[in-house]
Amino acid sequence: MKLATELRRLRELDWGELDIKEAGSWPVLLQWLSCLLVLVLTFSGLYGYLGASKADELENARREEARLLRDFRGKAAQVANLPGLRDQVEALDSRLEGLVAMLPGGPEIPSLIDDISEAAVDNQLSIDTIRLQPPVEQEFYVERPFDIRVRGDYHRIGTFIAAVADLPRIVTLHDFELAPTGDGELALSMLARTYSYRSPGAQEEAP
Repeated sequence: MKLATELRRLRELDWGELDIKEAGSWPVLLQWLSCLLVLVLTFSGLYGYLGASKADELENARREEARLLRDFRGKAAQVANLPGLRDQVEALDSRLEGLVAMLPGGPEIPSLIDDISEAAVDNQLSIDTIRLQPPVEQEFYVERPFDIRVRGDYHRIGTFIAAVADLPRIVTLHDFELAPTGDGELALSMLARTYSYRSPGAQEEAP
């Protein structure tokens, strides 16, 4: 094959009459150029397809890396704060133990009622009623309400209320009613509540 001859055939070629079915009779130079063009287009298509897939994988990998880095930084911050959190938990546990120690157990309820009676006697009040009501069970504690009714003068009743509130065991006072008795005294009726701690799932025994 002479290059000059093939170039002349290429120049003399009628491009409008080219038929892909007769590609075998085309000038050799045109056949080579056509093959080269097909190869270029094929490799370009493959590169675009494979390259786009790899680009997506790379972008996903970068996003995953950023997410893992954020998670790592968050966990590193948690680890750094762990000693402080442990101190807070220990402080809360200690405080809870102190509060639980102030809650009377079931066997201590009669003693608590005796303390309330003594507070009334110390303030020279007449005791009409100190009556324990049925316990009310909650998830972590048992509420133990009882009715109190005493009689006396205004100042002694006030001192009695302060004494009950100042007992070593936790006692909350509710539903105060103060009314004259007709003989110069006042009658105090109120609902008192104390509480017993119960461990989760533990069965509370009736007092």
